[in-house]
Amino acid sequence: MTKNFFWPARVYYEDTDAASVVYYANYLKYLERARTEWLRALGFDQGALMARFDQGALMARTGLGFAVRSISAEYLKPARLDDALQVISRIESHGRVQVVFDQRIERGEQTLLTAKVRIACMDLNRGKAAPMPLDIYQQFEKLT
Repeated sequence: MTKNFFWPARVYYEDTDAASVVYYANYLKYLERARTEWLRALGFDQGALMARFDQGALMARTGLGFAVRSISAEYLKPARLDDALQVISRIESHGRVQVVFDQRIERGEQTLLTAKVRIACMDLNRGKAAPMPLDIYQQFEKLT
């Protein structure tokens, strides 16, 4: 099992600003989509996660999801209209409640952005942090 996840992205007109470069906030969307697709590739759909049965606790857990707790990003070079990008993600560290992703966006051999993203598992009904499901935690364990 590879410890890095690669997700391709293309820069569309809607992603750019008046100078035809990617608007800074849209890089965060690319990072989010890559994390979501990685979770999906591991067999976990976020929509289903919000209403799944946790057999370990023998109770229904609804409204469970992931939320960004903090992010640190370095914008190194601009991406432009029609660029083919690669978002590379890896898990730097994790616990039962949070995971830190090391992510970067590349165009060919050039690194355009590097980021550290801290994600918390949340009980969305209570608005509080909650342990992530054991099966997801175990998958993350294999990837660190």
